[in-house]
This record gives sequence, structure tokens and C-alpha cells, in this order.
Amino acid sequence: MRKFISIVLAVAYTVTSFAQNSPDPAMMARIREEGTKNSKVMDIAFHLTDISGPRLTGSPGFMRAANWAKDELTKMGLVNANIEPWGDFGKGWQQERCYVAMTAPYYFPVVAVPRAWTGSTPGKKMIKGDIVLVKAKDTLELMQYAGKLKGKIVMTWSTTQLKPSFEADGERFADSTLEKMANAAGAPAANRPNRPQMDSATRAAFLSRGAVQRKMTEFFNSEKPALILSMNASGNDGTVFVSSGGQYQKDALVGPASVMLSSDDYLRLQRLVDAGQSVQLEADVKTSFYNDDIKGYNVVAEIPGSDPTLKEELVMLGGHLDSWHGATGATDNAAGCAVMMEAVRILKTLGIQPRRTIRIALWSGEEQGLFGSRNYVKNHFGDPAKMELKPEQAKVSAYYNLDNGSGKIRGVYLQGNKAAGSIFQEWLQPFNDLGAKTVTINNTGGTDHLSFDAIGIPGFQFIQDALEYDTRTHHTNMDTYDHLVPDDLKQAAMIVAAFVYNTAQRDEKIPRKELPKAGQQRGF
Repeated sequence: MRKFISIVLAVAYTVTSFAQNSPDPAMMARIREEGTKNSKVMDIAFHLTDISGPRLTGSPGFMRAANWAKDELTKMGLVNANIEPWGDFGKGWQQERCYVAMTAPYYFPVVAVPRAWTGSTPGKKMIKGDIVLVKAKDTLELMQYAGKLKGKIVMTWSTTQLKPSFEADGERFADSTLEKMANAAGAPAANRPNRPQMDSATRAAFLSRGAVQRKMTEFFNSEKPALILSMNASGNDGTVFVSSGGQYQKDALVGPASVMLSSDDYLRLQRLVDAGQSVQLEADVKTSFYNDDIKGYNVVAEIPGSDPTLKEELVMLGGHLDSWHGATGATDNAAGCAVMMEAVRILKTLGIQPRRTIRIALWSGEEQGLFGSRNYVKNHFGDPAKMELKPEQAKVSAYYNLDNGSGKIRGVYLQGNKAAGSIFQEWLQPFNDLGAKTVTINNTGGTDHLSFDAIGIPGFQFIQDALEYDTRTHHTNMDTYDHLVPDDLKQAAMIVAAFVYNTAQRDEKIPRKELPKAGQQRGF
């Protein structure tokens, strides 16, 4: 009889252990049903984009979005919702007005966006004048313009030639590409998906151009032109890739007004000026700086754990709330934040009482160098530069990140954490029919999971279909709500909710890699 009881208890223990460590089919079905039928992901995205506006770190738009997200997470039932300072960032900035047009030899409005942390055109009225075309390949040639640019409208010579677009802007991962990723034997150097790594010659040329550009910026700042016209060679068809042109540090000097033009408009102006035509421009560019509060902030909220022995442990998920200013930062990265907020909404709506505490974090300063997540990790878990760990570092099971646009999840990057592979493979099975199957040992870089990976906490970024992220929306004036794909975001939210739930319920924390050496900070 005792032997029989022992067998029954052993079987019961095995079944219980399996239930705690493998996906619960009933719960996965409930997550899918809630995420499909009652999704709020697009409403969340609408509030973060159209209503909040651009969300440059330190700007009024960022704080609008942060306050709304904090309040919304509280309404969902999360606790300890807070806008948490992470340290000093610098000046806030936003554009107030941007009008640029050619008035002679004929009139046409120019597609232009101010570069972040640059100044305004002088005076209260519109400026008018000729364009000075600067032709200089290096700093020596640049000196011939010394003393000639103050108060002028300036543009530099571009050798860019636009080519017809024979390839589609948007794409999904081919099965063959996903198979290659799944079969990868090692973890290559971190880079963003779909972006080939530079060879040594290309990288050297890139660094050389960057050095010349920095010298030109210093020169123009000292010359004090009224307006600088710039062009990014990546854009065409009215798409403007625009980020920073100035400095956000508290005491940094404010440079001249500087705008990024569409390549089509820029090259037309250049051809006219180079041909000796009298080209007249009028412009009114106004920007504002905010110095009263130089702190950076993250939005943080929790679903408290319920297991007496595990509730002090953490499962974290997040994305970066800050954006650039050319549009409303929809695919970069309101999409990721909306998915993460929808994931915790699903879990709260289903009445989940997780064993571990679930903590969502929406970061700031990602675009300037992962500042929000890096400093959060340093404040809470330890300093990777010295590898001095705080007690909380050992309590985090995993951090999950989403920041590659609006595309649906196709799997997960292991970031070299081989031991997590079989776990994630099993967790993806309930979503294989939605296109999520791939687990790759590969690294991916450029976003906030790296902050956790650098301190020895398992940090993961999901594999997403690229869609038109790199070609059309990433850091451009086209990064708007209309470029979000509702069904893809719904699918992503369901998978994130499942991963977070499974991590919270699992007996053991997610396996860890060997702790990095001090200062190694892989992928930064």
C-alpha cells in the first residue's frame, strides 16, 4: 500500500512539475482569445502616437505619453505605477515651426524637418536669401569659406544620385532565412536584423565621412549661418531620415537652425545653384529648449507575485517610449510599448496571479544610447563597468524586449544563451500556426535588452518581420500610426503575454550565461 501511495505521489509531483514548467494549453488558449477578440493594442498605440505626438526624451510629448501610460497601467490594475527618474539627461527640445520654400526662380514648398537640439532662424520674422553651396571634401577646402557664411543659408555639396526603386519597401522573413537563423551554430557579433555588417573598407570610409562631417559641424557652428540645409542619402520619395544635429547636454551651446530636407528637394536646389541660377529661399524655423528639469524618466508598473517563496523574484518586459521627432514614433517604438502594455492588460484581464512579480518598464533615452535602461540596471541591479552586483540582480528571471517595428513575432534571439533554447522552443509551440517558430542562438543589438545582458541578467529581443522598418519608417517623417499593422501587433502581444506568464510560473528562473567580465558590456 505504501509503495502504491509513493507511486501516486511521484506521478502527482511529476504532473505538477510539468504543469508549472510547460505551457498550460488552457491558459494559452485564454490568452489567444483575449488578445484576438478584445485587443486594445491599437488604442494604446493611438494614445502614444497621435495624441501624445513626438516623444523625444525630455520633451513635452514624452512626458504626455509617460503620464498617460502610468495612468493607463494603473487603470488596468497594475500597482506601483511610477514615473521613475534614472539620472541626469540634459535639455529637452521640440520643434515649434518649420517652413522652408524656394521663391525664385519659381515657388515650391520644401519638405524639411528640423534636426533635434538645433536652434531657430534669427529674428521673429521669416528670413529670405540666396543659398551658399559649400563644395568641400575636407577641412582644408572648407577653410576657403571662413568668414563668408554668417547670416547665410548654407548647403553642402552632395554626390548622391537617386535610383529607381525596383524592390518593395516592405518584406517578411523568408522561410529559408528563418531556417538559417535556427540552424546557426554560434552567436555572431550583435547587429540589427536585416542590416548587413560592414566590411573593413566600408566601415573605414563611413568613419572617415563621419569625422569630416563633425569638423564641418564645428565649422558651421563657429561661422553662425542663419540656416543649414542637410540631406540624408538614405531617403527618397519624400521620406526624410532625421535625428539629431545638436547637443542635449545641459551646458552645450545651441547651434544654428538646421533642417533635414527630402533628397528630391535638396538635389533640385543643388542643381539650380550649381548651374548658376539665382535661387531664393524663405524660411521660418522655430525650436524650443527645456532646461527646468534635466532628469530622464522611465515608466514602471507591476503585477505583484503571489507565491510566498517566489514573489520577490522578477519577470521584466519593456520597450523604449522615447522617439525621434520627425513623426510620432509609431514603429519606433510606440509599437513595442503598445504590445508590452497590451500583454500585461491581457494577463490582468484574465485574473492572473503570477508566482513571480511581473514588472513592465517603458524606457527613455534609448535613442541617445540606451540611457534609460542602462541607468535603471545600474540603479537597481549593478554596474557592468565594475561588475558590482546588487542583491536584486539575482532575483530577475528574464527581461523581454520588443523594438524592431510593427512586424509580427517570428521567434526569439537567444543572445548566446543556449540553455534557454529548448524552453523557448516549447513556449512557441502554441503559436507556431501564427508564424512564430524560430529560436536562434544569434545575438541582435541596438536596443534595451543589451543593458540587462551586460549585467548577467537573461535579456532577450524577439525576432520580428521587418516590413518597411528600415526602408521607410525608422527615424523618419513617415513613422506614423498608419504604418502599424494591427494583426501583427495583436499576435506579438499574445506571444509576449505567454512568455511572461510562463516565466512567472516556472519553478526555476531562466538559465543564465556566464557572468560577463567587468567592462565587457557585450553589444554596447
